Amino acid sequence: MTIEGDDPLATPLQFLKGVGPRRAADLEHAGLHTIEDLLYRFPLRYEDRSRLQPISSLKPGQTAAVSGRVLVSGLRSTRRPGFKIFEAAIDDGTGSLRAVWLNQPYLKDVFMRGQQVVMYGLVEMRGSVSLQVTNPQYEILDEEDGETIHTGRIVPVYEKTGTVTPKMQRRFVHDVLQKLPVDLPDPLPEDVRVRLGLPSRYAALMATHFPPADVSADALNAFATPAQRRLIFEEAFIFQMGVLARRHTAGVEQKPVPIRVDDRIRESARAVLPIKLTNGQKQALKEIVDDLQKPQPMNRLLQGDVGAGKTIVALLAALVAMENGLQVAFMAPTEILAEQHFTNIARLLQASRFRVALLTGSTPKAVRREQLAEIAGGSIHLVVGTHALVTGDVSFAQLGLVVIDEQHRFGVLQRAMLRAKGLHPDVLVMTATPIPRTLALTAYGDLDVSSIRELPAGRLPIKTTARPESRRDEMYQFMREQLDAGRQAYVIYPLVEESAKVDLKAATEMADHLATAIFPAYRVGLLHGRLKADAKDRVMKAFLAGELQILVSTTVVEVGVDVPNASVMIVEHAERFGLSQLHQLRGRVGRAGHQSYCFLLYQYPLTEEARERLKALTDTTDGFEIAERDLRLRGPGDFFGTRQAGVPTFRMIDLVRDRELLDAAQQEASRWFAKSLPDAAGVDRLVAEWEQRFRLIAIG
Repeated sequence: MTIEGDDPLATPLQFLKGVGPRRAADLEHAGLHTIEDLLYRFPLRYEDRSRLQPISSLKPGQTAAVSGRVLVSGLRSTRRPGFKIFEAAIDDGTGSLRAVWLNQPYLKDVFMRGQQVVMYGLVEMRGSVSLQVTNPQYEILDEEDGETIHTGRIVPVYEKTGTVTPKMQRRFVHDVLQKLPVDLPDPLPEDVRVRLGLPSRYAALMATHFPPADVSADALNAFATPAQRRLIFEEAFIFQMGVLARRHTAGVEQKPVPIRVDDRIRESARAVLPIKLTNGQKQALKEIVDDLQKPQPMNRLLQGDVGAGKTIVALLAALVAMENGLQVAFMAPTEILAEQHFTNIARLLQASRFRVALLTGSTPKAVRREQLAEIAGGSIHLVVGTHALVTGDVSFAQLGLVVIDEQHRFGVLQRAMLRAKGLHPDVLVMTATPIPRTLALTAYGDLDVSSIRELPAGRLPIKTTARPESRRDEMYQFMREQLDAGRQAYVIYPLVEESAKVDLKAATEMADHLATAIFPAYRVGLLHGRLKADAKDRVMKAFLAGELQILVSTTVVEVGVDVPNASVMIVEHAERFGLSQLHQLRGRVGRAGHQSYCFLLYQYPLTEEARERLKALTDTTDGFEIAERDLRLRGPGDFFGTRQAGVPTFRMIDLVRDRELLDAAQQEASRWFAKSLPDAAGVDRLVAEWEQRFRLIAIG
């Protein structure tokens, strides 16, 4: 029997022989619904069980594959009620081996005397003279058919799924591949496949799950064989086609109010500019303003290192929108950051005719009511706020531009809700955590990307050193010299969820210790997430005004907080922080012309990964380089500190390992889409399949 139909891979798994309702439910729980889901789930790893060893050559501690005949087998009871052991003695002519299976009594109906079997497992000593394997993988060889799938070859090892063992999955996959037609429908265009020299879909699936004898286990475990690379490329190609289809659909949307830029608007922008823009800022601004003038809504990511001057670029874009009679929403992830943006924007727009409001969870009810009426009436032109901006009672007269700062902190849904408050508004999302190229191609595939790589003139790179706890006194002495010179300093404590109370107590005690024992001549403040909003605000404002010289803080200062006079940062327990987080924290100093310093204080023992993180920080201050290293260290799922960051759920692509294939797939998909632009129905189908396949909601 073969599995046929227009799309044989769409057959539900419950119809496979041996699956049944219970196993089908377990497979479904792991996201495996159809034959395609099963075949497109790569093995976790491959084990070379092809080299059969003579039993006489076996040594305890090695994992080995052997072949022999069953001499005798049977069940034996134990003292534990209901717990039985099944044993078999295997002989291959060079010696004999005992195989033991714990509590698997059904094996008495599987093994028979005289059968030829292949086994794979860990060899152990039994007593002082004989060897045994416990719970080995096994296969009974059919006299007519010598092919084995569990032993005697390079074997795929799958992740266990509920009651479905790796061995069962191997059997299901093997059975399915025997029944599929060789000429499977192929999602890769034939000319692309032939030009790149890729194997057919069926051949790639077969060689990925049951590789031929001439393929090395090392190449398979590096996912570098032609068959595996073909399937990875296929997934990347389909993903990029969906992205292009989404962009094509978005390009059909029209903004209700066209934006124009003339000399009057350029003059208005120059009037608020506090500094000369860097070349990177100028280029980013040009790309954004070009987008604003297009009839289709902008969907752009502005990324730049900590302190690169993204906010001023966003403000100039906001000014262009407001000069065209549109309102702007500026969304920040925390109240402290929203207030800081509001203060800076209000100061820069003071001389203009535009009104700015701050809307957060702490805005008093009476003030909020008044502001909501003015926003709805259009007399407030720019609203800065937190997620309070997306609540149902906020409505705009004419929202034309949405700016989202540190956008990876927001859920996909929150971004979509804010966007829905305007009629196809332009969207600019910003991040100071530069996005590695592979993530930009995937998590942000439907966004255009602008990057600001250099720092504003006069900024000096921060000098970063990692020091063990034993050298704390040296750092305090250095910090004292900086304070005496009129600078300010941060001391940062980690706050880890599991030990939040302990960490908070340590931070509080550190603040007291510094204030009384180490720096009695200076004022020390404490900032942490459990403080009420007004208390946080008071501490931050006092530090900004120079009334506090030392700020002991948890990571609430990580993003955006701007105190130009601060020149020293000590990070306690630096080994407990992530790489991007450390880089963000470091960016709180060095925000003016003073030479600034960051000390990463660590405690032994250091894990290898912690050592790598600290080395990366001391090697470079380039956030783009750090982002790439962070992705390599942590993997894409945790890059943003949360898996709900819009990173698509790929079956086979590894964003670190498969960078070149992703690039190639993007180029091929762009070329093919431009050459064979599908009709409207074809584009809609591509988008629908794409969203279902990659479990994504619209980004932005």
